[in-house]
Amino acid sequence: MAEALTLALAALFSFAGMGWLALSLEVHWRQLFGRQANLGPGTVRRLRLAGWASLLLSAVFCCNADRPSMAVLVWVMFLAGAATGIALLLAWRAHWLRLLVLRGRC
Repeated sequence: MAEALTLALAALFSFAGMGWLALSLEVHWRQLFGRQANLGPGTVRRLRLAGWASLLLSAVFCCNADRPSMAVLVWVMFLAGAATGIALLLAWRAHWLRLLVLRGRC
Protein backbone atom coordinates (compact mmCIF):
# COMPACT_ATOMS: atom_id res chain seq x y z
CA MET A 1 0.00 0.00 0.00
CA ALA A 2 2.78 2.42 0.88
CA GLU A 3 4.55 1.62 -2.40
CA ALA A 4 1.41 2.44 -4.40
CA LEU A 5 0.99 5.76 -2.61
CA THR A 6 4.66 6.60 -3.19
CA LEU A 7 4.36 5.83 -6.89
CA ALA A 8 1.15 7.85 -7.13
CA LEU A 9 2.97 10.83 -5.61
CA ALA A 10 5.84 10.31 -8.05
CA ALA A 11 3.40 10.38 -10.97
CA LEU A 12 1.68 13.48 -9.60
CA PHE A 13 4.95 15.36 -9.14
CA SER A 14 6.22 14.38 -12.59
CA PHE A 15 2.98 15.64 -14.16
CA ALA A 16 3.09 18.91 -12.21
CA GLY A 17 6.78 19.36 -13.01
CA MET A 18 6.23 18.94 -16.72
CA GLY A 19 3.31 21.35 -16.53
CA TRP A 20 5.41 24.01 -14.79
CA LEU A 21 8.24 23.57 -17.28
CA ALA A 22 5.79 23.92 -20.16
CA LEU A 23 4.26 27.06 -18.64
CA SER A 24 7.70 28.61 -18.28
CA LEU A 25 7.72 28.93 -22.08
CA GLU A 26 6.16 32.12 -23.35
CA VAL A 27 4.15 30.46 -26.11
CA HIS A 28 2.34 28.20 -23.62
CA TRP A 29 1.91 31.00 -21.09
CA ARG A 30 0.19 33.14 -23.73
CA GLN A 31 -1.87 30.17 -24.85
CA LEU A 32 -3.22 29.99 -21.32
CA PHE A 33 -3.57 33.65 -20.37
CA GLY A 34 -4.01 35.44 -23.70
CA ARG A 35 -1.82 37.06 -26.31
CA GLN A 36 -1.14 40.16 -24.23
CA ALA A 37 -0.04 38.24 -21.12
CA ASN A 38 3.55 38.97 -20.18
CA LEU A 39 5.79 36.35 -18.71
CA GLY A 40 8.40 38.13 -16.63
CA PRO A 41 11.87 36.76 -15.92
CA GLY A 42 11.01 36.22 -12.25
CA THR A 43 7.98 34.15 -13.16
CA VAL A 44 10.02 32.10 -15.62
CA ARG A 45 12.64 31.46 -12.95
CA ARG A 46 10.03 30.39 -10.38
CA LEU A 47 8.20 28.13 -12.82
CA ARG A 48 11.41 26.44 -13.93
CA LEU A 49 12.62 26.01 -10.37
CA ALA A 50 9.28 24.51 -9.37
CA GLY A 51 9.33 22.23 -12.43
CA TRP A 52 12.83 20.88 -11.90
CA ALA A 53 12.31 20.51 -8.15
CA SER A 54 9.11 18.60 -8.80
CA LEU A 55 10.82 16.26 -11.26
CA LEU A 56 13.63 15.67 -8.77
CA LEU A 57 11.10 14.95 -6.05
CA SER A 58 9.40 12.53 -8.40
CA ALA A 59 12.71 10.68 -8.85
CA VAL A 60 13.17 10.54 -5.06
CA PHE A 61 9.71 9.04 -4.62
CA CYS A 62 10.47 6.45 -7.30
CA CYS A 63 13.71 5.51 -5.54
CA ASN A 64 11.85 5.14 -2.26
CA ALA A 65 9.30 2.83 -3.86
CA ASP A 66 11.65 0.32 -5.45
CA ARG A 67 15.26 -0.68 -6.05
CA PRO A 68 17.33 1.84 -8.06
CA SER A 69 17.40 -0.04 -11.38
CA MET A 70 13.63 -0.37 -11.45
CA ALA A 71 13.11 3.12 -10.03
CA VAL A 72 14.96 4.76 -12.91
CA LEU A 73 12.87 2.84 -15.44
CA VAL A 74 9.61 3.78 -13.71
CA TRP A 75 10.71 7.42 -13.40
CA VAL A 76 11.52 7.65 -17.13
CA MET A 77 8.13 6.13 -17.92
CA PHE A 78 6.45 8.69 -15.65
CA LEU A 79 8.35 11.48 -17.42
CA ALA A 80 7.24 10.23 -20.83
CA GLY A 81 3.64 9.86 -19.70
CA ALA A 82 3.62 13.27 -18.06
CA ALA A 83 5.11 14.95 -21.13
CA THR A 84 2.51 13.31 -23.34
CA GLY A 85 -0.30 14.25 -20.98
CA ILE A 86 0.80 17.88 -20.77
CA ALA A 87 1.12 18.04 -24.57
CA LEU A 88 -2.42 16.70 -24.95
CA LEU A 89 -3.73 19.14 -22.35
CA LEU A 90 -2.07 22.04 -24.13
CA ALA A 91 -3.66 20.92 -27.40
CA TRP A 92 -7.21 20.35 -26.17
CA ARG A 93 -7.81 21.65 -22.65
CA ALA A 94 -5.10 24.20 -21.95
CA HIS A 95 -7.26 26.06 -19.44
CA TRP A 96 -7.02 23.06 -17.08
CA LEU A 97 -3.34 23.93 -16.55
CA ARG A 98 -4.39 27.12 -14.76
CA LEU A 99 -4.65 24.96 -11.65
CA LEU A 100 -0.84 24.85 -11.59
CA VAL A 101 -0.47 28.62 -11.47
CA LEU A 102 -1.45 30.84 -8.58
CA ARG A 103 -1.99 33.97 -10.62
CA GLY A 104 -1.51 36.36 -7.72
CA ARG A 105 1.88 34.90 -6.93
CA CYS A 106 3.36 34.81 -10.43
